Amino acid sequence: MLGASGFIGRNVARALVASGARVTAAVRDGASARAAFEADEIDVDCMVRDLLEPGALEEVFAGAQPAVTFNLAGYGVDRSERDAARMWRINVELVERVAALAGAGAPGSGMRLIHTGSALEYGAMTGTLSEDAAPNPTTDYGRSKLEATRYLAARAPARSVTARLFTVYGQGEHEGRLLPSLMAAREQARRIPLSDGTQRRDFIYVDDVAEGLLRLGAGSPIPGGVVNLATGVLTSVREFALRAARTLRIPESDLDFGALPQRADEMAPDRIAVDLLRRSIGWVPAISIEDGVRRTARHLHQESTS
Repeated sequence: MLGASGFIGRNVARALVASGARVTAAVRDGASARAAFEADEIDVDCMVRDLLEPGALEEVFAGAQPAVTFNLAGYGVDRSERDAARMWRINVELVERVAALAGAGAPGSGMRLIHTGSALEYGAMTGTLSEDAAPNPTTDYGRSKLEATRYLAARAPARSVTARLFTVYGQGEHEGRLLPSLMAAREQARRIPLSDGTQRRDFIYVDDVAEGLLRLGAGSPIPGGVVNLATGVLTSVREFALRAARTLRIPESDLDFGALPQRADEMAPDRIAVDLLRRSIGWVPAISIEDGVRRTARHLHQESTS
């Protein structure tokens, strides 16, 4: 598993271990990764390697001999990650190397590659965001993720799946994102600066992402090799904040809508298609915003008291 120590990766690793899988995690910072896994009681085998170094990825695959490889490594989601060369190496070149080593598409190979793409691959598209649409990414991150998606779809469609993720929230999110900001403000009893909140997103709880990735790993090939891993429900940022605030018992008066500008790269779809996801694995994410927020708060409380 690549990217196992990140926000989504740790939750996927936990779900894999709970399912009885043996998980090998390739990590760059062994000490911090092991501490994070131990804190979450996630029993994984860590291989400490910088995957951008020559031969490192090959050593990981030779040692792990994975039946399924989950690639959650990525660069460019956080605003601090703006090294264009590094973004291309991690988001594109690393994926190409993983696909080659995994033997994706090779005759007789039973190994599968589950790769996480991004909704930002769609970019400025409006209307319905479906897997067979023509994406128009407007950011370097979106363009790099789309390049990897197209590579896998062309070179390894029988053995790989790219799961396009939308707005993932839950335990382990980085500071400064919407839900962590709400929870931090609750603890400090202060007003929460927000945009006007009219932009709509497909919010998906991280445990649903983990469940979906595991099901894709165990399922049959996806036609075209790309699938939206989303709820199919668009919710405005304002509505998400209000529902989360009610769940967390934050006074609505503490939500300072309009205090921040909207991001320039906000997407404006009318619908997120999840028909292919439903047909392929017979499942779509179903955890509500309220339930996801409660689970996140409960998880963080358990961390603070352990």
